[in-house]
Amino acid sequence: MKSFDTITDPVYVKPKFSALDRYFLKFIRDERDLPFVYFTLLITFTLIPLAVLMYIPGVPSWLWWSAAAIYFILNNGIFKGPFLLMMHCTSHRPFFTKEYGFLNHYHPWVIGPFFGQSPETYYTHHLGMHHAENNLPDDESCTMPFNRDSIGGFLTYFSVFLFTGIYHLSMYFVRKRRKKLLYRSLRGELLFIAMCVGLCFINWPATLVVFISPFLISRIVMMLGNWVQHAFIDPNDPGNSYKNSLSCINTIYNRQCWNDGYHIAHHEKPAMHYTEYPIYFKETIDEYIKNDAVVFDGIHYLHIFAYLMTKRYDLLAKHFVNIGNRFKSDEEVIAFLKSRTRRFPKAEMIKFTPVYG
Repeated sequence: MKSFDTITDPVYVKPKFSALDRYFLKFIRDERDLPFVYFTLLITFTLIPLAVLMYIPGVPSWLWWSAAAIYFILNNGIFKGPFLLMMHCTSHRPFFTKEYGFLNHYHPWVIGPFFGQSPETYYTHHLGMHHAENNLPDDESCTMPFNRDSIGGFLTYFSVFLFTGIYHLSMYFVRKRRKKLLYRSLRGELLFIAMCVGLCFINWPATLVVFISPFLISRIVMMLGNWVQHAFIDPNDPGNSYKNSLSCINTIYNRQCWNDGYHIAHHEKPAMHYTEYPIYFKETIDEYIKNDAVVFDGIHYLHIFAYLMTKRYDLLAKHFVNIGNRFKSDEEVIAFLKSRTRRFPKAEMIKFTPVYG
């Protein structure tokens, strides 16, 4: 176990702006989002030229394979996490000012497909459905029916999402009578699929590297993230964000991915700016104590996923933050965490499932 001492995750410190900074600030709503501008430009002027190069006929084999390797590493190994979480932030908080609002389509419609993101389906799934349902049974990405420390459970969870996710999302919007979100999710998914099919007839190896492999990896990453974020659920109060989510503090992941580790606070305050979460965590620490919240120090979602799949609850307990001195030993923490990862039987699920007339 760890005691809660301090927070080292990034908060906003107003910098001295350069002339270029001041120019870009004219376009965006919040000066704290200036790093998003430079990261967007970095992606635009590295990934997109590499992608175009792979589609040019007659490119020497050595150059094509070099571009493919660099693209694959940059996309899936370096840029993917920060980009997905940047898009997450700009989905909850519009990036550009009203005057330049058309530029808010740049992430989902221009850059997003290079990371395997079909346009607008992330927004409709995450904001239109997941946050609305908060991992309860009507959430199509709900983790409650599974043992969250089971690799078989995760593979089932991921397979259902990969092969039938758009169908279930569409049926959710039909059920909820949300026609605009239904249209946006279907339009984005179908256009992305049609684009990939069409480009395969032009250059299938390039399409595999540029669009299809990032699509598969992104979907794995997103569902792995959601699985972990909602792995520890209080069976008596699964709709309580303090009791169905977790937080990861003091980890390099928060510096790389815009404080994404603060998932409890994010469900409590979805529109809060990412730089405010460490401060908000300290201000609301009593709520974490009162609700027996799960907080880890020094590890992030990939660590937690690996420890769950290998049932290394001892390692989870090692990084568990004993806020409020609730537990006396690692054994107590392990028992507590195990009680939070058990699947909900159907009879229990029904209690939390809305009834539609």
